[in-house]
Amino acid sequence: MSQAEDTSVRVTETRPTAPAARSVRRLWTLGLFRSELTTTFRRWRTLALLGVLAAVPVLVGIAVKIETSDGGGTGPGGGGPAFIAQITNNGLFLVFTALAATLPFFLPMAIGVIAGDAIAGEANAGTLRYLLVAPAGRTRLLLTKYATTMAFCLVATLVVAVSALTVGALLFPLGDLTTISGTRIGMGEGLLRALLIALVVAASLTGVAALGLFVSTLTNSGIAAMATTVGLLITVQILDQIPQLHAIQPYLFSHYWLSFADLMRDPVYWDDLTRNLGLQAVYAAVFGSAAWARFTAKDITA
Repeated sequence: MSQAEDTSVRVTETRPTAPAARSVRRLWTLGLFRSELTTTFRRWRTLALLGVLAAVPVLVGIAVKIETSDGGGTGPGGGGPAFIAQITNNGLFLVFTALAATLPFFLPMAIGVIAGDAIAGEANAGTLRYLLVAPAGRTRLLLTKYATTMAFCLVATLVVAVSALTVGALLFPLGDLTTISGTRIGMGEGLLRALLIALVVAASLTGVAALGLFVSTLTNSGIAAMATTVGLLITVQILDQIPQLHAIQPYLFSHYWLSFADLMRDPVYWDDLTRNLGLQAVYAAVFGSAAWARFTAKDITA
């Protein structure tokens, strides 16, 4: 056998087959995703954001407990909001109240910080080029960043829900609860609906995550990307409250956020829920595509 033939045989023997190559790519993708998750959730900034989110239900629960400790000021005979009477009757309502309190600002702000820093933070730290030297590819890296942001969405929402459930159980009674429609459901079904509401709230943030990721591809400054994303969130929230802009409000990603309350009806109202999830899918597709187009054509210098 000639030397050329021997070299050809060796190259053929060492070249991985197509299934083996796909397996290697899957393992690399999972390893990259695991690394991104570990890095994200070990940062002090991430832990601080989760701590703030966990503190909101605690503050709400303590405030309601103090307000109602004298037996007045709430409920049908008092001047307080109706939800306070619901919380004092059943601590499970603190979960719904805490999610409603954090969804307009605290949760989107936290997602905006994580998403805005996803690409720009790496560029600012000088690690983005090294990530792309590894066989990750820009598309795979971008998808991994978005998946990590969505994982944070889910964890952040569950942190709020679990904190609210714990505080509600410690400060108020638990048991069967009355739906918005006036029917009674058991504690087990109430917990199931609370979990479903938390999942819907997390899904409601997919558009924000894609928007933040797109902004993150536009700059090499993590602080600028985070500030821009949070600024856009505040602007959209303001626009959604101006009556004269009612024609465009159904197309704003925050318009149907509080539709999760319809899961507490019997039967459940699905119209606004499906509109919300469909709108989030559109925003995720549009800004995700824009982020991909920008990132794949971007000149990486850092």
